[in-house]
Amino acid sequence: MDTAQLKKQYNEQIAPALKEQFNYTSSMQVPVLQKIVINQGLGDATQDKKIVDVAVNEISAITGQKAVATFSKKDIANFKLRKKMPIGVMVTLRRERMYEFLEKLVRVALPRIRDFKGINSKFDGRGNYTLGVTEQIIFPEINIDQVDRIQGMNITFVTSAKTDEEGYALLKAFGLPFKNAKND
Repeated sequence: MDTAQLKKQYNEQIAPALKEQFNYTSSMQVPVLQKIVINQGLGDATQDKKIVDVAVNEISAITGQKAVATFSKKDIANFKLRKKMPIGVMVTLRRERMYEFLEKLVRVALPRIRDFKGINSKFDGRGNYTLGVTEQIIFPEINIDQVDRIQGMNITFVTSAKTDEEGYALLKAFGLPFKNAKND
């Protein structure tokens, strides 16, 4: 399934179903997936600068879009941290790349997690959802033989939904395997 099909599925099936479920008067009220943000915090990067480069390459390979390093905002002596040191990697996906990544996450990566029983359905109160992935090796682009350290990441789904219930219905319709179904 390519991105056009996922977008087509949203327009033809998901949006009308959500419009009916929540009794929207306009199709513009139906929540949409606006962006997916992948973020990786690298606390050990203060000691080894190569960690950031490796993480940038891995996240870029996974998403198909160049990741950028994130930098510290202030000095923290206890963590041996100086201002403007690279301490993480992030990438924001929109439009086609967002749908490609979502497709890969749902169909390929999540089923590869050992003892996978679904993901928690805890939203932020505004219809957005963050999924924590403990290891980057669940993605097919990562060659497990070349990985020297297992890194986790946060994947945030930003929706235009006003409530958690609407955001949950949208992401469930896209195929995210939630563990404890709220209102199915």
